Amino acid sequence: MSTTSIAATVARMLVFIVAVCAIGGNAAQAQMDGARGYITPFPGTERYKLRVIGDQYGEGMFGALQDALGSDPRLEFERRAVWLSGLTRPDSVSELNDIVRDAQSTKPNIVVIMFGSLDRWSYREGGNRYPVGSEKWRAVYVERIDKFIRDLRATGAAIYWVGLPIMRSPKANAAAQTQNEVFRERTYLGGVRYIDVYQAFVDEQGEYSAYGPDLGGKNRLLRDNDGMHMTEAGYQKLAHFVEQAIKRDLRRAKNVRAVPLAGNEAEQALINPANAVPSPGSGDKLPNGRNAQDGGSAQAASVGGGSSGENSRINLKIAAQDGSERVVPIELLRPAIPAAVIAVVTRRSRPGQAAQMGDQIIDQIPGGLTVMSSITPAAGNDAGATRKLAPTQTPYFRVLVKGERIAARPGRADDTSWPPPAAPVAPKPARSTPGTSGAGENGDMPLPIAKPYR
Repeated sequence: MSTTSIAATVARMLVFIVAVCAIGGNAAQAQMDGARGYITPFPGTERYKLRVIGDQYGEGMFGALQDALGSDPRLEFERRAVWLSGLTRPDSVSELNDIVRDAQSTKPNIVVIMFGSLDRWSYREGGNRYPVGSEKWRAVYVERIDKFIRDLRATGAAIYWVGLPIMRSPKANAAAQTQNEVFRERTYLGGVRYIDVYQAFVDEQGEYSAYGPDLGGKNRLLRDNDGMHMTEAGYQKLAHFVEQAIKRDLRRAKNVRAVPLAGNEAEQALINPANAVPSPGSGDKLPNGRNAQDGGSAQAASVGGGSSGENSRINLKIAAQDGSERVVPIELLRPAIPAAVIAVVTRRSRPGQAAQMGDQIIDQIPGGLTVMSSITPAAGNDAGATRKLAPTQTPYFRVLVKGERIAARPGRADDTSWPPPAAPVAPKPARSTPGTSGAGENGDMPLPIAKPYR
């Protein structure tokens, strides 16, 4: 083998290794992004902007998603779906460029994509026709999908790519399966959610069926007369899978947004960038000149009578990669409690008796803020009226829900104390003289005893 051919072989191997590493890096980065939260926790506005892109499937999906998620206060739908005929149509490149430019200016937070019914025909280029699944068709399809995903992800959008359902025509169904194969592969490598709906519209034998169970379990007509598209009930069932995925990621975004109040600098900067305070242990100075480590204690001391913050340390044993055990110290932070908070919690309604605590209501508002309120039952009209118990303090809730045991009253059936208390002695009735029936009710003269009739 000549030196030139050896060098060419080595160059091809290096290019292959670099491509494999790039694909693996993108997939690994996508998995890390999914662990942190797929939908951004901070959309920048009060609501998440949701956009639907696609052909006739996309238009049907848009209407069904509006019915399913239109009442969700976290989401803001656009007026209509964005049209995309496909990836192998004559005007596909211009449509993709227009969609990307609009997304760069409007910044949608959630994008749902579903198309492919018009891509079942051959791809034409330079007077040649390339059928679905051919090498040229696959190269064009992969290139345009990858670029579309990169451009949309660069805008910060969370993408949900919906696959194609089963088709009635064998030729159209074979094309749909080939498209789904490419969709599944490229979305995984691009870090995009792929929603597979192919098996959701087959019968018990795995074949095409125009009828099937709807969301309520009733057998209904789900497919259109063309054997590809859906009826209204079919689109509602189709949107159900997308709805589940979006709601799951919205819950994760909410959990990421609900960071602790005493978080590190990065967490505080997300909540309130203007008033971010250095975290304890960082050694930075606070605005008042004190160290960050004694900031909480100093604040509590300024109020007077507060609780000082203390840190404790525990040692956790973990197994190393070589099989040995090593000890990792973990510091537990207990923040200081100001005296004003303690005074509110331990307030008293009258001397010797603490006031009743109300029920707390906690909710999240846009912007990553937490609102907490306390509702205490109001007293009666008169000052001496007792307050009503909160629902969590009623006897039935404490016994039947919490499982507590209420203290028994002396002499009651559940009193098991020993020796049992002595039973009260009933007073003996006063003796009445013959001919009388005892004293009257008001202490007046007794009445004579009634004689039997003879």
